Amino acid sequence: MNKEKMKAYWQRNLLYLVVLLIIWFLVSYGAGILFADALNSIKIGGFPLGFWFAQQGSIYVFVILIFVYVSLMNKLDKKFDVDEK
Repeated sequence: MNKEKMKAYWQRNLLYLVVLLIIWFLVSYGAGILFADALNSIKIGGFPLGFWFAQQGSIYVFVILIFVYVSLMNKLDKKFDVDEK
């Protein structure tokens, strides 16, 4: 793979990482801490939504984001022809 292609591949990889980390931050910090009071008016399974995000939701979102990242990287690898064949 030439340098330009490698640079484009790495830049796209970094873009994916930054976007996914921002989403994780917004869910874990934003929903679990900053917006907890507003979210606590909504109940899930008898627990306030702010509490749920702080205790469970951010973990679920993190696991989902791992699978999203794997899927995005598999597509990116195929696009740049660096996938495992």
